[in-house]
Amino acid sequence: MEIELKLALEPAFVAHLKRHPLLAGIKSERRALHSIYFDTPEFALTDRKIALRLRRIGYHWVQTLKAAAPSVGALSSRPEWEAQVMGNTPDLAILAPEALALLAGIDLGRLAPVFITDVKRTTWQVVAGETTMEIALDQGEVRAASVANEVANAAANPATSPISEIELELKAGPPEGLFVAALSLLERVPLRLDSRSKAAIGYRLAGAVKMAPAKARWPKLDPAQAAGLAWTRLVEAALAQLVDNLPGFFEQPEDIEYLHQVRVALRRLMSLARLLAQFTQPEPIWLAPLREHMALLNPARDWDVFLQETLPRLDLPHDAAFQTGATALATAARQAAQSALASPAFTRVVLQLGQALLTPPATGKHASAWAAKALEQRWKDVRRRGVALSESDKAVDEVAARHRLRIAVKKLRYASDALANLYGKRGKATLAGLENVQESLGALNDLAVAERLMQALSQAHPESAFSAGRVVGKLGTEAKQHAGSRRLARELADIKPFWRKP
Repeated sequence: MEIELKLALEPAFVAHLKRHPLLAGIKSERRALHSIYFDTPEFALTDRKIALRLRRIGYHWVQTLKAAAPSVGALSSRPEWEAQVMGNTPDLAILAPEALALLAGIDLGRLAPVFITDVKRTTWQVVAGETTMEIALDQGEVRAASVANEVANAAANPATSPISEIELELKAGPPEGLFVAALSLLERVPLRLDSRSKAAIGYRLAGAVKMAPAKARWPKLDPAQAAGLAWTRLVEAALAQLVDNLPGFFEQPEDIEYLHQVRVALRRLMSLARLLAQFTQPEPIWLAPLREHMALLNPARDWDVFLQETLPRLDLPHDAAFQTGATALATAARQAAQSALASPAFTRVVLQLGQALLTPPATGKHASAWAAKALEQRWKDVRRRGVALSESDKAVDEVAARHRLRIAVKKLRYASDALANLYGKRGKATLAGLENVQESLGALNDLAVAERLMQALSQAHPESAFSAGRVVGKLGTEAKQHAGSRRLARELADIKPFWRKP
C-alpha cells in the first residue's frame, strides 16, 4: 500500500527546495522516468479506477498496476502491484491473483498506450522523527497518445501538461512524519495543494475523463461507532471535496461551480469543527484560518451569484458601462480568491487538518448519541430565533432577527446534511423543510449582498451609480414582498426533527 503526500511547486522555487535544511547533507539521486499508460479504446480500466503503467528505469522496464483509493486532502493511499518485465508491452501473466481479479471481464487484448509521462526525478531519503520517507521532485510533462498510433509517434500529439511537483512517500514509521516534513518545507518553499496524480492528468488529456466540479459524498456512518471516528470520516469527505475542486478553480475559473463547491466544502468543515468543539474540546487550531480564507473567497462568490443569477432575473435595461465595471470587479475578486487558495497559508491549514485526522478524537460517545445531542441543540437555537423574529416590533429589529434566524437555519442544515444517514431516509423531509426556510430568508440576504456590491461598484465606477441604485431598489421591493413572519413560522412548524424517536 502506497501512502504519499503530493504538492505542486512552481519551477522558479526548485533551487529553494534543494537548499532546504531538511535535505541538507543528504545525497540526492537523479534519474529520467519515461512511462507509458495503457487502456482500452473505451477506457475500461479508467472506468474501474485502475491504472496500468510501464516505466523505463535505466535499461529496464517496470510494470505497475494501481487501484484507486480515496485521498484525504493531499494524502492518498492505494494498492499497487509492481514487477520488472521484458520490453515496453504489458505482461499481465505476472500479476497477483487479486490484481487480475480487478481486470476480470475486460478485453485485455485491446490494451494500447493512451498517454505518456516524461519526468526528471530527484529523490532524497529522509528520516523525520520515527518516519522514513522518500522526497521526490518531479519535473517534466504529460502528453496524450492516440491509441491508434505507435508510441514513437505520440510526441507529435499537442495535448500536453507540464509537471512540477514534490511527493513525500512513506517508507516506514507513522504517516504523521510526512506532514511534519511537508510543513517544514512549506516554511521556506511556497507549495500549492494539488493531489492529482500524473495518471489523472493524463487520462483527462487523453479524453477518458472530463474535469468537473466535485460535490460532497458523505460516508455511510454506523450509529454504534465511536463519535470521534464518525466525525473523522465526515471531515475526510469534506476535505476531499475541497481539494478535488482546487485544480478546476485554478485552471477553469470561469466555471463558477468550482468556487461554489470549494466554499460548500469549507462551510462543511467549519460546521463539523464546531460540532466537535461543542462537546469535547476547544476549537481546532485549523478552524480560525479556514474562516479567514472563507472571508477571502466571499467577494468572488458574491459577484458570481450577482452576475449569473441575481442580475438576469431583475430584467433591467442593458447598461454597457455598468456591465463592464461589474465584470472588472468580479474578475479582480476571482483572482484574489485564486491567490488565497494558492497561498502557503492555505496549504498550511489543510496540511494541519490532514495531520489532525490521523488521530480520531476521543469523545466518549457513540455516533448516534453525539448526533442527536448536536442536532437537538441547533434545532432549539432555530426555534428560539424564530420566536425572536415573531416578536420583533420594529423594522430594524426584524431585519436583524431574520439574519440571525438564517444563520441558525444554515448551521442546522449543514449539521443535518452530514448526520442524516445515521437515520436512514427519515432525514429527507427535514432537509427539504430547512431548504425551504433558507430560500424564504434568502431575499433579504440577496439585498444585503447587492447593496454592498453596488456601493463598491459606484465608488470604483461612478458612471455605474444610476444602474446600481436601480438594482438595489428592485431587490428592496422583492425583499418586502417575500416571505412574511407568519409564513416563516408555518414553515418552521412543519419541520419534524428526524433525530427524535418517532
